[in-house]
Amino acid sequence: MAKKSWLTQQATVMLLLMTWRESTHCDGFTVEPPEDLMIVDPGHLGHLEITWSVPASLINRTECPKMYQLEYFNTYRDTWTAIRTARRTYSAQFDLMKDVRVRVYTLLSGPCTNSTMIKSANYTELVQKPPGTGVVGTAVQNVVCVYYNMKYMECTWERSAKMPAKSQQYLYFWHKELGQAEECPKYIISSGVRNGCNFTEIALPDFTDINFCINGSSPEGPLEPTFISLQIQNHVKPGTTEKLHLQTGPGTQVKLHWDRPVGRVPGHCLEWEVEHNQEGPDGKIATAQILTKETSLTLPSTHDGERNCFRVRSTLQKYCADRGFWSEWSRPTCLPATSTSPHESH
Repeated sequence: MAKKSWLTQQATVMLLLMTWRESTHCDGFTVEPPEDLMIVDPGHLGHLEITWSVPASLINRTECPKMYQLEYFNTYRDTWTAIRTARRTYSAQFDLMKDVRVRVYTLLSGPCTNSTMIKSANYTELVQKPPGTGVVGTAVQNVVCVYYNMKYMECTWERSAKMPAKSQQYLYFWHKELGQAEECPKYIISSGVRNGCNFTEIALPDFTDINFCINGSSPEGPLEPTFISLQIQNHVKPGTTEKLHLQTGPGTQVKLHWDRPVGRVPGHCLEWEVEHNQEGPDGKIATAQILTKETSLTLPSTHDGERNCFRVRSTLQKYCADRGFWSEWSRPTCLPATSTSPHESH
């Protein structure tokens, strides 16, 4: 009986696969790809709208449900992304400094295809080249955005060596909560030149793509633009640990514990690195790094004549962010407290 039941289930699975298989034609009926494929830039710094229309041969086939398979090249991941939708529009994020490549198929099912999913043999494709505007070689370099202790964000950059004199740079940003792109609320200026943007007065959403464009003007013409897209939770730099406590335990063990930095970073999201510098009677120093998810640590017993110094720093765990920055090191704390730690001047 069990064997018969298994055979019945297997036959059911095979029937489902046959019913929903994809094909490019059915009994001589061919499905054409969509028409009028367009890429629309609403000024959202890389968040583009893709639209298309029903192929003319299917406009009057209202009895058959139509779907579409859109494929676009994700330049941030260097791979194709595919989605299926019944709509004729879709929005996606692109790097405007690279080719924008999209293609779309028609998918048809229902009574006019004998309930078989039919996919068009061909697709409609569109490749949009970068604008190519700006004086060659003038794009900013080494753009770094840091979300300090989840309190405020700063983005900084370096000027190109080919940037003409008397150039002026601008930063614009956009996310889904904004209608249109906005300019940097407060520029960071060094030696009279803009080299960053401070977002202290702006609340930026986390787990949301935020697009940035840094462009500019010069006596020789517009500067080459740079586009980046990020999510701020992946750019957090936690605050510095202010208090590191040391005490000796049984058998001259060393016990460490420290306080989490004050701020919005959730304590469970932090992991820690403890640096241990052990100086022997001969003056030689051995250094070790210890990773932990706790705010305390107990180390094996120490020996007379040794001096042990510790400092800690933190970063976000991979469960809370894809990546992040390490905090600054805490001030070193030593046992015994005399002499000067090799890192106390750092």
